[in-house]
Amino acid sequence: MAFDIKLMEILACPVCKGKLEYNKAQQELICKFDRLAYAIDKDIPVLLESEARRITEDA
Repeated sequence: MAFDIKLMEILACPVCKGKLEYNKAQQELICKFDRLAYAIDKDIPVLLESEARRITEDA
């Protein structure tokens, strides 16, 4: 089973409540405003700020 992209309609960044973008290659949900990447673990988004990866300007 893969991540259901229909969830993108209802998922939001837990920090700013903004839209998230799906990065299929890295299996992450990206918030460009807060520059955070949330992992998708076993097809379940881990939307915890403490577990998010900071995105650098280079990425």
